[in-house]
Amino acid sequence: MKNKMKKLALLAIFGLLTLGSSAQKFGHINYQELISLMPERTSMQTTLQDELNGLESHLMSMQTEYQSMVEEFKNNEESYDELTKQDKISEIQGLEQRLTTFQQSAQASLQEKEQELLQPILEKAQNAIDVVAEKGKYTYILDSSSGFILYSKDSEDILEKVKLALKI
Repeated sequence: MKNKMKKLALLAIFGLLTLGSSAQKFGHINYQELISLMPERTSMQTTLQDELNGLESHLMSMQTEYQSMVEEFKNNEESYDELTKQDKISEIQGLEQRLTTFQQSAQASLQEKEQELLQPILEKAQNAIDVVAEKGKYTYILDSSSGFILYSKDSEDILEKVKLALKI
């Protein structure tokens, strides 16, 4: 149903745009599929997986240390004087905080790395779309997976005319 609506919307756009000029040429591409087929995407995923493995390894090490501290505290709690007990609790709480901070930082770092690695792939895909569109003399190239316009020739911005018509 959603796909039908998307196709109908694209057809409506095509219909309206073709009324203005019969010389316009339209194309479409599934952008997500294009990106997934690019060889750089595979190497990006490998790099991200390596990064993730390193972060998970460090996190597991921290969790093991935390579990050891908690276990040691439980086993020896009765033998600690009050000052030592408070010190051990502070150490455990500090490590808990470091764990939480590391998890948040690792997630942000991984997202940042993904964007850093993805940007050149997206630029390469867009450049290829631009080249094909210009060679094929397309007026518009639409992303069939989202409905976004990926390429368009220069056209007139009609905002001022619409504002005038609306008297705003």
